[in-house]
Amino acid sequence: MWDYTPPPKPFYRRAWFFVPVGFIAAVLLVALVWGLAEKERWTQRARAFDYSKLEQMESASIIYDRAGAVLGRIFIQNRDQVPLEEISPAMITAVVAAEDARFYQHEGVDYIGIVRAMVKNYQSGRTRQGASTLTQQLARNSFPEGLPASDRGYGRKVLEMFVAREIERRCDKRKILELYLNRVFFGSGFYGVEAASRGYFGKNAKDLTLSEAAMLAGLLKSPSNLSPWRNRQACVEQRNYVLQRALELEMITKEQHDLTINEDIVVKNRRPIHKDSYAADLVAQQVEKLVGRDAAVSDGYRIYTTIDSVLQKKTESALRDQLTAIERREGYEHQTYAQYDAQWKARARRPASATGEATPIASPEYLQGAAVVLNNANGAILALVGGRDIQHSPYNRSVQARRPPGTAFKPFVYAAAFEKGLFPGTVVQDAVIDNRQVMIGGTTGILGEWGPERVDNKYEGAISARTALVRSKNAASVRFGMMTGLDRVLALAKNAGIESPLRPFPATYLGSSEVTMMELALANTIFPNGGWRPSAPFIIERVEDNSGTVVFQAKPGKQRVLRPATAYQVHTCLAEVLERGTADRAYTELGLKQFPLGGKTGTAYNFTDTWFLGYSSEVTCGIWAGFDKPRPIYRGAFSNEVTLPVWAEVMKATFSDYRPKEIVQPKGITKCEICASSGLLATESCFETVENKDSGEKIQRRTTYFEMATPDQVPKNPCDVHGDAPKSFVKVIPGEQWPRAALAVDVSSHKPVQMKAQTVIGGTDPYNSVQAVKNVVAAKALDGKRAPMQSSSNVPAPAAGEPGDEMEVRRAEPVRPVDQLNSQEPPLNLEPPAAIEF
Repeated sequence: MWDYTPPPKPFYRRAWFFVPVGFIAAVLLVALVWGLAEKERWTQRARAFDYSKLEQMESASIIYDRAGAVLGRIFIQNRDQVPLEEISPAMITAVVAAEDARFYQHEGVDYIGIVRAMVKNYQSGRTRQGASTLTQQLARNSFPEGLPASDRGYGRKVLEMFVAREIERRCDKRKILELYLNRVFFGSGFYGVEAASRGYFGKNAKDLTLSEAAMLAGLLKSPSNLSPWRNRQACVEQRNYVLQRALELEMITKEQHDLTINEDIVVKNRRPIHKDSYAADLVAQQVEKLVGRDAAVSDGYRIYTTIDSVLQKKTESALRDQLTAIERREGYEHQTYAQYDAQWKARARRPASATGEATPIASPEYLQGAAVVLNNANGAILALVGGRDIQHSPYNRSVQARRPPGTAFKPFVYAAAFEKGLFPGTVVQDAVIDNRQVMIGGTTGILGEWGPERVDNKYEGAISARTALVRSKNAASVRFGMMTGLDRVLALAKNAGIESPLRPFPATYLGSSEVTMMELALANTIFPNGGWRPSAPFIIERVEDNSGTVVFQAKPGKQRVLRPATAYQVHTCLAEVLERGTADRAYTELGLKQFPLGGKTGTAYNFTDTWFLGYSSEVTCGIWAGFDKPRPIYRGAFSNEVTLPVWAEVMKATFSDYRPKEIVQPKGITKCEICASSGLLATESCFETVENKDSGEKIQRRTTYFEMATPDQVPKNPCDVHGDAPKSFVKVIPGEQWPRAALAVDVSSHKPVQMKAQTVIGGTDPYNSVQAVKNVVAAKALDGKRAPMQSSSNVPAPAAGEPGDEMEVRRAEPVRPVDQLNSQEPPLNLEPPAAIEF
């Protein structure tokens, strides 16, 4: 026998080997059990999320103009959801290439991508790459409270991965893409690809080109830093990177890449959509009042307005250009828009304070303007401008500011008179009037004549009411108002739509009481409409919810204010304002065609506010210019120089779509021949002798003309000025020098109106009405002789050394501010209210 020694046992069969192996197996088993338990725990946590929120995105309420174009949006997050079918395939390609190349291979988490990112980050020594998939980004954006971006711990990242896997289990890839592209932030306030496409390119997402889609996909890396409005070069470079990635992944061809990479990026001018205009801001306020703020900013309403965007833009540009021109003229000595805008932009560039608040800047003090264009038929607002720049000041001067309309108020005085029974042929005296009757600018002196829009204005004696309105005569208008009665004028103005309180004093005849532009524009519709007006102006036609159900529909109404005959009589006067009156520049210099139009200039005392209110048969347009804190624009700032040019431009823009028709004369109006000197029925004796300027020959001229009147307005008596026994209309006061301007009322019965602030400074008449003063001096010097009543050939002032030469005509004196009245006056509020109603 031989000696046999068995070979040694392999190490894995030796007893000592089973100790570590058993330990490792036990550890692995425990780890596996723990891992399975942890996986179940994280899965349960992920499943606890409310996945219905994936589709619960805030959607902006969109404001449309009357043609269906987007006018603005109301939102917290500017988003407009669209299905994947309405998103360009190029956008899907670009996003997948830029953000998640293995999107179609993974189940929510790209483990290969995680390993690759870890290696590259280790090699670079810092975090350079991330590995979040589109699904993980969707999870993070959909559940900001459960997965806060500020939490950079591993627990949040692990939970995000499980939530992403749960989303993949519940949704297919197309649905995930749709949810992602509708939710993700593209910078500049745009959430979702549809809002971004409209905001940057002015087109729908379905129409995006490959270049545009690559630009948007590139923004996702850093929306603020890569904005084309902020860093164009970086934006282009990032777009090119996205195109290169798409080429490497064979998602586009080399030809597509080469053609696209050479395309220029063309984006719209940057404009904040939710504060795009005063019109859009007014709509937003009214919608918030209608459905509530929370619903307005998140429920995706569709708001259809009455605004005509073409006319709106023309109105904005016409007003902006004219006010800029005014700021450049000689005599303008106030802040300009350019000066304030430079300050505003410099403030915007400065960093915020430690509290995060921007450095405050004073409210603008440059020349402001406002405009309203109404549809006469129903009161729909076609255009609305509340100031020169809503970014500088949200104060909407077209509906919030109350300012004195000045002489633009006169048509309502004459309308009340014609309604009472007077008529355009009624004779009224255009002569010096004691300012104690009106007290505009002071308590003494003579009433200034600023309404006629001329620096060389002169008194004309006995004139017809028609002429007084056409030439905007102040003294004559006050006398005509006295003949009518203040109560009648106030009642008519209120019925016409002027809700602002009008002071019950004669100064109201000359528009001293403050009104809004919207009120005055609405009131003026009674003249082209034959005496009726829309019940109220409105800017929202209807509102639909996101399912298309109408939740609000405007219901325009009408209200009768005047008899048709009265409205037509005033209209014929206002038509003559444009033909031969204070606004004749509209036809002679401003290029306005001879359409059937009417209008009235409006200059407030001391040139603080200038207005023009005018109309065609289809629309009524009002323009205002002035300062938020009233002060003279410049000496001689008449409305026919400041606001009439804007009105003419806006009206020319209306003619194509709102073509004027002839305003038809109503039944019940007849023409009667009257004498201009008496306002009574003409007789065969109504002639006057005048001198031919060329030959010096004395000739006879008929003093009559044909005027329109209703049967009850036709004068009952023949002219008593011409013939055998003429009667003078001038009141002769025994014992006094003759003639003298007599008071139309007993001023002792009227309590003087104290002014709130000094309004006349210095010893010169602010209206340059030198001729008016000369006429007073000359009349005093006549020493009992009869003064010509028709003073178109002015009374010559006395020569040096003659009686009257040494006489001083007392002018309007400054009035001391009344402290107690000022203390009761509320401070000027230039902030918009919660919502504006008409």
